[in-house]
Amino acid sequence: MSGIIEVENLSFGYISESIILKDMSFEVAQGAFIAIVGPNGAGKSTLLNLMCQVLRPKSGMIRIDSKPIGSYGTQALAEKVAVVRQEFVPIFGFSVMETVLMARTPYYSPMGFERQADREIVDDALKSTDTAQFASRPLTSLSSGERQRVFIARALAQNSLIMLLDEPTNFLDLKHQVGIYDLLKTAQVEKGKTIIAVTHDINLAAQYCDEILLLGTDSSYHFGKTKTVFLPEKIKEIFKVDIFAGKVGQESFFIPLGKYAKNGKQINYESRGSEP
Repeated sequence: MSGIIEVENLSFGYISESIILKDMSFEVAQGAFIAIVGPNGAGKSTLLNLMCQVLRPKSGMIRIDSKPIGSYGTQALAEKVAVVRQEFVPIFGFSVMETVLMARTPYYSPMGFERQADREIVDDALKSTDTAQFASRPLTSLSSGERQRVFIARALAQNSLIMLLDEPTNFLDLKHQVGIYDLLKTAQVEKGKTIIAVTHDINLAAQYCDEILLLGTDSSYHFGKTKTVFLPEKIKEIFKVDIFAGKVGQESFFIPLGKYAKNGKQINYESRGSEP
């Protein structure tokens, strides 16, 4: 293995539960955009926490930039990995600028103060996420979508090789969901970031991600190129639900079918906006 992230024979289980992740191995190439997808209880957030050393594996190894993750101190790991948690409402009155500037703490001068270079990096992160106009506003005054863009700006300002995101579009409307993924794809393409996002939205993952890690609740997993993992039979197997599969142009989309759904069949729309 030689990726920016290497997971080798990884197993994990909480003390009161059986093994959640079992003998898992995969490699993430530098500059890739990966989605971790699966039903509730499959271990998606658990795996993300293992990748940033919040949790430690029961067995196996995780390497970040060719070094065992356990060999990193807190500051050194922060220089490699930035984490964006699920959207939350902050309780402190920090401004947007103050919130994003906190990401530069690992790089502060020995005296503990930010430098001009830190300010410039923060300004660039705010501009790239279209949040510069909020710089002086309290974080609490922003909408959910605006706050998520600020948290992504903070991750960009951290200037880490890797960005880990836990359900970055949770609670957001359709416009802001697409906006967040556009922003992440831009960070991948223009800034060379390696992005790993936990998500329940398989359609956004299908549009934006290079590879998919599809987790099952039985510790099974599939990892590979998006088009080879996101197949109707695999999605049905993992999620235990019937799937309506279709295409708009070259993009595949999947809709779950409940017991009251009308009979579904696979369709193909040759171009956007065409009628079936």
